[in-house]
Amino acid sequence: MEGWLHLSPEEWTAVRLSVRVATVAMLASLPIGVAVAYLLGRYKFPGKSIVDGIVLLPLILPPVVTGYLLLLTFGRRGPVGSFLAEQFGIVFSFRWTGAALACAVMGFPLMVRAIRLSIEAVDRRLEEAAGTLGANPLWVFVFVTLPLIAPGIIAGMILCFAKAMGEFGATITFVSNIPGETQTLPSAIYTFTQVPGGEAGALRLTLVSIAISMAALMVSELMARWVGRKIWTE
Repeated sequence: MEGWLHLSPEEWTAVRLSVRVATVAMLASLPIGVAVAYLLGRYKFPGKSIVDGIVLLPLILPPVVTGYLLLLTFGRRGPVGSFLAEQFGIVFSFRWTGAALACAVMGFPLMVRAIRLSIEAVDRRLEEAAGTLGANPLWVFVFVTLPLIAPGIIAGMILCFAKAMGEFGATITFVSNIPGETQTLPSAIYTFTQVPGGEAGALRLTLVSIAISMAALMVSELMARWVGRKIWTE
C-alpha cells in the first residue's frame, strides 16, 4: 500500500507546480478582482452590462477557446505577448507563468462574483456614517467596507484557487503540457490516462487534488469564521 501511495519525483513536481500556479493566479487576481467587484457593485455607468459580460465570459466560453484567445494575444507573435517579450523579456506562452495567467483568467469571474455579492450586501448607512464624521472615501473603504467584505474576499480567493487547481482546457491550449514547466495536476492526470498502466498514477494524483481542494475549503471556512467573529467583537 505504501508503494502504491508513494509519489514519484515527476508527480511531486506536478503537485508543487499546481500549487504554485494556483497561488500566483489567486494573488495576482485579487487586487484587480476587488477593484472590478467594487466598480460593478457600487456604480452605474454606460456599458456596465458589457463589462459585466466580459468579466463572466470565461465561465461561458469553452476553456479551449479561452486558451486559444490567450495564445493569440499573449503568444510570442501576439500583440501583447510580442511587446512584453521585446520590451521587458516577459514570456507567457509555454511557460509556467502562462499557466498562471490562464488559471487567473478562468478563476477571475468566480472571485469577482463572490466579492461583488459581499459588497452589495454591505449596509451603506455604515459607510455614510463614517463619511459624516469626516472620513475620506479611501479611509471609509479601508477601515469600514474592507473588513465587512472580508469573508467574501476570502471566499473569492478560495474559489479562484480551486478553479486554478482544476483548470485544464485553457492551460493546455495556451502553454501545452510540458513536464516540469507547465504540466499541472490535471495535465499530469490526463497524461497518465493516455499511457497503458497509468491508472495508478492518475488515481494517486486525483486523491492529492481532492485533498488539496478539501484543505483549501476548510481553511476558507475557518478564516471566514475568524474574520466574522473579529468584526462583531470589535
